[in-house]
Amino acid sequence: MQFIHLRVHSAYSLAEGAVKVKALPKLCSNNNMPAIGITDTNNLFGALEIASCCANEGIQAIMGIQIDVNIHNVTAPLVLFAQSEKGYRHLLKLASYLYAVDRTSEDRFITLKELNTYHEDLICLTGGHKGPVGQLILNNKLDDAKQLIIDLKEIFKDKIYIELQRHSLPDQQQTEPVFLQYADHFNIPLVATNDVFFENKKMHEAHDALLCIAEGRYVVDDNRRKATPEHYFKSQEEMIALFDDIPEAIINTVQIAKRIHFTAKNHPPILPRFETDGGRTEEEELKFCSLKGLEKRLREEVYPLHDESKHKVLKEDYLKRLDYELGIINKMGFPGYFLIVADFIRWAKSQDIPVGPGRGSGAGSLVAWVMTITDMDPIRFGLIFERFLNPERVSMPDFDVDFCQDRRDEVIKYVSKKYGLDQVAHIITFGKLQARAVLRDVGRVLQIPYGQVGKICDLVPNNPASPVTLAEAVEGEPLLQEAIREDENVARLVDIGKQLEGLYRHASTHAAGVVIGDRRLDELVPIYRDDKSELSVTQFNMKYVENAGLVKFDFLGLKTLTVIEFASKLVREHAPYENPNFKIQSIPLDDKKTFELLCRVETIGIFQLESSGMKDIIKKLKPDQFENLIALVALYRPGPMDDIPRYLACKNGEAEVYYLHPKLEPILSPTFGVMVYQEQVMHIAQVLGGYSLGAADLLRRAMGKKIKSEMNAQRALFTEGAIKNGVKDKVARQIFDQMAKFAGYGFNKSHSAPYGLLAYQTAYLKANYPLEFFAASMTYDMQNTDKLNIFRQDIVKCGYKILSPDVNHSHAHFTVDHKKQGVRYALTAIKNAGEQIVDVLVQERVKNGLFKSIDDFVTRVDVKVLNKRLLENLITAGAFDSIHTNRRQLFDSIDMIIKQGQLVAKERASKQASLFAAPKSQTGTDIHLVQCCDFSPVDKLAKEFSALGFYLTAHPLDMYKTVLPKLNVTNAKDLNMVATEKATLVNLAGVLLTKQEKTSKSGKKFAFVQFSDASDTFECVLFSETLNNIRENLIEGRAFYMEASLKKDVENDTFRIAINMIQPLDTMTGKGDLILGIAHDYKRIDDLIETIKRTTHGDSTITIKVHHPILPQVIIKLPQQANLDFKERERLLSMVAM
Repeated sequence: MQFIHLRVHSAYSLAEGAVKVKALPKLCSNNNMPAIGITDTNNLFGALEIASCCANEGIQAIMGIQIDVNIHNVTAPLVLFAQSEKGYRHLLKLASYLYAVDRTSEDRFITLKELNTYHEDLICLTGGHKGPVGQLILNNKLDDAKQLIIDLKEIFKDKIYIELQRHSLPDQQQTEPVFLQYADHFNIPLVATNDVFFENKKMHEAHDALLCIAEGRYVVDDNRRKATPEHYFKSQEEMIALFDDIPEAIINTVQIAKRIHFTAKNHPPILPRFETDGGRTEEEELKFCSLKGLEKRLREEVYPLHDESKHKVLKEDYLKRLDYELGIINKMGFPGYFLIVADFIRWAKSQDIPVGPGRGSGAGSLVAWVMTITDMDPIRFGLIFERFLNPERVSMPDFDVDFCQDRRDEVIKYVSKKYGLDQVAHIITFGKLQARAVLRDVGRVLQIPYGQVGKICDLVPNNPASPVTLAEAVEGEPLLQEAIREDENVARLVDIGKQLEGLYRHASTHAAGVVIGDRRLDELVPIYRDDKSELSVTQFNMKYVENAGLVKFDFLGLKTLTVIEFASKLVREHAPYENPNFKIQSIPLDDKKTFELLCRVETIGIFQLESSGMKDIIKKLKPDQFENLIALVALYRPGPMDDIPRYLACKNGEAEVYYLHPKLEPILSPTFGVMVYQEQVMHIAQVLGGYSLGAADLLRRAMGKKIKSEMNAQRALFTEGAIKNGVKDKVARQIFDQMAKFAGYGFNKSHSAPYGLLAYQTAYLKANYPLEFFAASMTYDMQNTDKLNIFRQDIVKCGYKILSPDVNHSHAHFTVDHKKQGVRYALTAIKNAGEQIVDVLVQERVKNGLFKSIDDFVTRVDVKVLNKRLLENLITAGAFDSIHTNRRQLFDSIDMIIKQGQLVAKERASKQASLFAAPKSQTGTDIHLVQCCDFSPVDKLAKEFSALGFYLTAHPLDMYKTVLPKLNVTNAKDLNMVATEKATLVNLAGVLLTKQEKTSKSGKKFAFVQFSDASDTFECVLFSETLNNIRENLIEGRAFYMEASLKKDVENDTFRIAINMIQPLDTMTGKGDLILGIAHDYKRIDDLIETIKRTTHGDSTITIKVHHPILPQVIIKLPQQANLDFKERERLLSMVAM
């Protein structure tokens, strides 16, 4: 060994380094280097991960950093290495200073003062030509350069090296002679390095593309950052030959490595001390709080379910389990963890912040339940503690805690205030260049046409749950292989993509993870700052921040909790219920209405139960008890789905419930003889195999991993134990095989039970308080117009109304109107209506009464908050209908309305009028509106769609209600249920929303088109021949009839539609009848009848319904049948609407 690389940039030099962590040990081994210096740019992101990865392969990772330093008004990088534990702690401090609260991206550097403070046990390299000394030399500031050398030597003494690099760069050739002079003059040793950014010379092109991706440049650009082909991981021989004239610079790389006696290592978990009351220890405090909590839980939740005669025995059972859990928690050293989690959950609940019932294995802990960390009684629901904390498998406990998504940050702020801002941080996460993303990025920098790149990307499977690599995509897709063979640009794109795939592109903050330390975090891990986060962020990711000794707490935001709390608030506030103390936690779990709703499969908005596949199972399941929902959540996922038919058959009495051995009955009877939960596997191992629950958990894990040697050992152990418990050898083996098959994919009941509870709670609200449920659900899906449309349809289906937005009655959120039996549309759900603007409007209305007219509205609401686009959308959404019914008149008069508003605002500003008084005498607020008829029904709906994102008050297809049944049209909402894996023919009708034409590989045009019917929206594909036949008539907003091929996409639980024939719907309406409703007005009725008489004869019957305010409705069925095309229908409907 004669040379060691000391300047390697791993993939953690974001969008700069292209050496993946796992490649480092192999590079060292192949080049006979026992150590490697890691110097990522301005961070220690990968320090612990790289140290661990290298140590596993017998390689020493030298902990270093390339860090920007501001000295003599020059900001340039030095290289620092940690010699010892102390030096490493100093590196952590300096790496953290870069991202201190008072630093911005403009001053992301350390100062000479900070370097002087934390220099001990650090070795310094001067940074070559790019370092501060080199930059001063290049700027001809030689005196400053000498002074800097003196300053650095004063700080680092004999631990400073002048760094030489040879990449054939002019700046290196200019600075090297001066470096040699300084080394001789100041008696500072030289060291040779190669600034490594990629593994080998072949990667230079790919790395060049990476730099372009980082900077948003093109490869062909000249004036941009570039690396040379020499910036690769050179062999010892290459480096020795490169510096054969200065051999000591090579030798010193080894000397530096020998001076370093440290690499980063894992650290046992360090929990902050929890301050207890009365001087109790953490163990005593946990026991005290647990016993107190148990008494409350027994009194309020357990005893009411049982006869009083059983209370004593119940208490003994609970106390026994509690004592057992406390013993394990204390033995493993985790009482503080439980106290910390219980504390911030208790605080959240005291602030009325909704907290979830629990998630994951933590729900199996009785201590967690009595401490109010979870809300599922583990004894009642058969949840196992050892699934969470296993004394035979030491690992940190991990509670995933769900909070209301709107107020989760309040809890994190509480924690940071309690423990100190410097002891609490979020956790970093890194965005990777994955298969499709890297193709798009590389395609852009290579300037390959966007459409061509898009087609290539479409050939790469998109499965976020199990991402496919580019290599796998190429291997499995013949069309991709063909494209690579036929087009050298595609071959280059994919080749570069493969080399860059998996590299890190950017850093961000983990959605939920927070760490709490017992000291300043920068004493344990380096700290980073994300501009989007108020808290600091650890530079280590989730796995390695825990390996560094910090304990992670998950603060998850769950929208469902927010919806439940808002619905509950509406229930408490509304007089019809007389239930001001309503709490979702107190609802019965056997509510008849709830199970009736589920059996009717009315599951829109119900947590976890909305998908078409889930609906299909619920329809067959006919749930009648809470345990069914727990099982449903566990079964509906890949693997367990195979057991659904048997579960349903046994549950519904269509198949016999069968047990391989009588001892299985108590364990499997709640799930009708079917293994549904991992906990059942553990109970079987305990009852039949004689395992402890801790050992049973190890068995479950072994079965999941399917390691043959381990499985054989466990099979023998289980069989032996089962035989001792009276089970025959053959039966024991059968049971083991069944367990092994299931355990590979089985689900944790401690997870499905809390999710089942949330499903039940949302179903309960919908069944018992439907309007409140819908108002809450729509409020928290306000930006998702597709979901709002689904809720709208569901509201109508349930027999209620969706009330249009109204400046006199709507609020920022969706509200309930019990008098009108409906949900009032939210103003902020209208496009361009921000919450701040709506708040101003609502506050004015609340303070000074309803708006009487458009003049009154403009006078009272500050025009500064009302832009033209907002007013247009308020008008076309119908928000002014209660004060002015002619939408078109307001729409065409917008400029005058705004001008009037500006006059009023000007008068306010000059203090000539009171803020809320109507200044008619001075400004003349009578707005002279344009005189015109209202929009036609079709135009009114089109503009309503534009403002809301869907059709609210009606649908353009409503005028074809009598036609569509005759055409045997399938509703969009039913397509998923109708679709099968084999293509079937369906008739469809819809209004065209969007069209997007594309070109196929063969050069033929095709189009993706989106339609809307009264039930939902749907997307279809129009292939070349069909598209050519309809292109001229394919106008957005027009209604069409289609005959199409429908096919199920099982993997994505959706469907695909290919249109075989399409034509405008108005060409087929001659056979459709028409019903016209009109207010009692003799002249309008006569005009309408005269117009109808002038229509051409056809097959459509016209019926007029005359509405009178006092007398009964009169129905006139005209004897003359007419030919009613689209325009004729719209003309007649317009006359009715006038």
